[in-house]
Amino acid sequence: MNYVNGFVVPVPTKNLMAYRRLARLAGKVWRAHGALKYTECLADDVKPGKHTSFPQSVKLKRGETVVFAWVVYKSRKHRDSVNAKAMKDPRLVAMMNHKTMPFDGKRMFWGGFKTMVSL
Repeated sequence: MNYVNGFVVPVPTKNLMAYRRLARLAGKVWRAHGALKYTECLADDVKPGKHTSFPQSVKLKRGETVVFAWVVYKSRKHRDSVNAKAMKDPRLVAMMNHKTMPFDGKRMFWGGFKTMVSL
């Protein structure tokens, strides 16, 4: 079974093109260092819920949309190795300036998951 890192981030709709460029570069970096798959998805049907929801999870503001993403690895150990290499990659380091990020990283959340079912 594989290991998956998932994350959810609010992105201002006016910054979606810049975010897409960042995501494509990040995907290339992660794949170059061994990630099996890199996917980022734009919210299409994510309404606020009564108790919890994707919009509520990131404190979505007017003019923002939710991005849901995941990266697939062979194992947690493989994830740790790939992430360590990716975080040192000059292409990634250059874009990690918090002043020029096209989203609010403080409202992003992420985590690692063991695959339970894969069909």
